Amino acid sequence: MCGILIALGLSGNPEQNRRRILRCSKLLRHRGPDGNSVYQSKDGRNFFAFERLQIIDPSDGGRQPFTIQTPNGDITWQLNSEIYNHEDVQQQLLSGVSMVRNSKSDSAKPGHLYEKYGDDDKIWNALDGTFACVIWDERTQQFCAARDPIGICPMYWGKDKDGATWFASEMKALQHQCVSFEIFPPGHCYRSRAGKLERYFKPDWLMNNQIPTQPADLQAIKQGFINAVVKRLMSDAPLGVLLSGGLDSSLVASVAMRHLKEAKNAFDRTHPLHTFSIGIQGAPDLIAAREVAHQLGTKHHEFHFTVEEGIDAVYDLVYHLESYEQVRAAVPMYLLSRKIKALGFKVVMSGEGADEVFGGYLYFHKAPNAAEFHRETVRKVERLHLWDVARANKSPFAFGIEPRVPFLDKAFLQTSMSIDPQDKMIDMQDLPDGKHKKMEKYILRKAFDDPSDPYLPESVLWRQKEQFSDGVGYSWVDGLKAYAQKVVTDEMWDNRSERFPEETPSTHEYYLLRSIFEEHFPSKSALDTVPKGLSIACSTPEAVSWDPSWADSHEISGRAMKNVHDAAEGFQYERRQERKQHRAADGCVDNPEGPMQQKAGDATANGLSHTGVDAEAGKVAAAATKQVVQGLRATAAAFMPGKQVPAAAATPAAVSVSDCS
Repeated sequence: MCGILIALGLSGNPEQNRRRILRCSKLLRHRGPDGNSVYQSKDGRNFFAFERLQIIDPSDGGRQPFTIQTPNGDITWQLNSEIYNHEDVQQQLLSGVSMVRNSKSDSAKPGHLYEKYGDDDKIWNALDGTFACVIWDERTQQFCAARDPIGICPMYWGKDKDGATWFASEMKALQHQCVSFEIFPPGHCYRSRAGKLERYFKPDWLMNNQIPTQPADLQAIKQGFINAVVKRLMSDAPLGVLLSGGLDSSLVASVAMRHLKEAKNAFDRTHPLHTFSIGIQGAPDLIAAREVAHQLGTKHHEFHFTVEEGIDAVYDLVYHLESYEQVRAAVPMYLLSRKIKALGFKVVMSGEGADEVFGGYLYFHKAPNAAEFHRETVRKVERLHLWDVARANKSPFAFGIEPRVPFLDKAFLQTSMSIDPQDKMIDMQDLPDGKHKKMEKYILRKAFDDPSDPYLPESVLWRQKEQFSDGVGYSWVDGLKAYAQKVVTDEMWDNRSERFPEETPSTHEYYLLRSIFEEHFPSKSALDTVPKGLSIACSTPEAVSWDPSWADSHEISGRAMKNVHDAAEGFQYERRQERKQHRAADGCVDNPEGPMQQKAGDATANGLSHTGVDAEAGKVAAAATKQVVQGLRATAAAFMPGKQVPAAAATPAAVSVSDCS
């Protein structure tokens, strides 16, 4: 994978535009630290800039952008991708075609498919993997762009003041160039000749509002997941597995370790697999991960962090994450990725997606019926690119680490999303096998329940769902909340609706994170990329209605599930009704309408809510906080001579220095 930047139809001086493109592309260099290159069209109006992370074909043959020169003009393309079936594509669809520069890269295939088959959905549906791709055809002066079905590869697009179209892996490269920009939707293709965005990925489970009736086939689930993991062992660079000690990442590690030798193109099939975990000393995830690594025989690396170190990382993390959501889970992943990079690894696999596909979050215990259970899984999968997938991509890529998520494999999704949801429903009174309760993700657990040849220790295979931000140590989330209570003063909090008139933060934690976000990304377009809505234990806003006791609740921790989570006792969270009373006192009225992104059906659960913490942690002298803020503003001004630091930025965070104008 890599960082991509494309600008099509630029006006002005070509040489100045090239310098500008290079400055903007540099903002993506963390995604591709191994090299960079630029394509400039003959008329100087179209540019492709590439920041390379060498994973497949590290030779010069894999360098992007790719260009096919024809008598009538160039076909140029580049993409952020891992196409796992690229060899099959070449044999079956491009037989006899010589790859540009004799490249063995998976990324070389889409352009040749375009040349042979034209601008057709067949190109994108033929690819099994992840991608964000733009193809420009000099012969017709037209372009097309597409993103993988689930949106595992990030891509943003926008228009500048002169009407040029821009694309980038991250919005930080667009925000100072485009008058507006937004997320490019997964599973879609845009064709300039038609001037419209069209969906190419149309599986029955997504397109038809029907409830599946196919009984769960445990062997099909097992083999489908094994296939998904094995194909993701493809790499010309060192690869490991993020091992939290939960069911999902542990299954990834187990399958990868067992089937490593089956991978035709793995980096190293002769040595034990490396696994990585992180947490606060004594965290439940660390203990479980150790047990899994010991049974599997992996070369395990365990790292620790403190609450203070996590808080110290938040400012930079928000810049890389490009969101104020998922921060709780992103910080440990971000810290771990830096350690992994230092060990020389470039690729990791992780367990994201299983909870969405199988209904693994603890709030699924309260699903009212099988039909609504299924609809919620579809909503969760369809919106993953705004949540866990974005976090799982951008946190490791902050240090040039490519993540892979086998639970979101296209074929595995077809199998798992076509299962009768009654088989996925949770019933803790039922013992289908006479031994194990029908808990969350029961059929996935049962598919790998082989006592004669266990994939995992029994204690891990049947371990209760623990969200990553909780599993690394409960003190991490509680400490972040307490810190926000300290640095967001009463004066700041009382004036929050003036500081943030749109999507006013509902907790001190969110005030802090939103403030940092807007220091980095101050535009309305940036704010609109962040998902909105209420959530309980990572639910969608729609699922909050499942239980009357959740009304107006807004807390993503699994500990919010009373009588479900083993550590829920004593956990408290604020309700929106209580916040509305405070807002009413300030003369504020909640806006029921979300931004355009929400109207498009892409918005999902939003927000974290502070739990009961020591009241003294929420009180700190306003003067002391102002001194901290003023000091940080001075630091920001020193880095940005001639730039005015906004006076409204009442938060301990510096102004972004990412201007590439």
